[in-house]
Amino acid sequence: MRIKLIVIHKTEKEIYEKPVNHYINRLKTLCDFEMIEIQGLKNAHSLTETDVKNKEGQLILKSVKSQERLYLLDEHGKSYTSEQFAEFIKKSVLHGESAICFVIGGAFGFSDEMYAKAHGKINLSTFTFPHQLARLVFVEQIYRCMTIIKGHPYHHR
Repeated sequence: MRIKLIVIHKTEKEIYEKPVNHYINRLKTLCDFEMIEIQGLKNAHSLTETDVKNKEGQLILKSVKSQERLYLLDEHGKSYTSEQFAEFIKKSVLHGESAICFVIGGAFGFSDEMYAKAHGKINLSTFTFPHQLARLVFVEQIYRCMTIIKGHPYHHR
């Protein structure tokens, strides 16, 4: 199973970078994992929200391969427990999906084109998180999911 996480903007604060890298390194022992950081738009403040979403969407889609199932982290997406998310990943593998791509979008969310190309939306939380914290939480959840699938004792039921 190949799992890719695409995020807008590079992690700027060391307080987030170290734990994100910690989970990424652990994940690489359990699955083929990659995180791609898309450079944020320069002069985004001079663009409309729609223009920002469209331009970010174009940049994101350049990093998505045709064989990857695309899922957006979106406030209107489906909510999962950790066990349910692990089951979702497990079923994806059983249904022949070899690669899943998750995306944490920019401050304004996703373009209509992104929604049209996505296979689904996942709600990380009903809370609003800064993007860097959402990245940390989601990477940890992917790690937790893989440990559940592999029967590793990390997750306590």
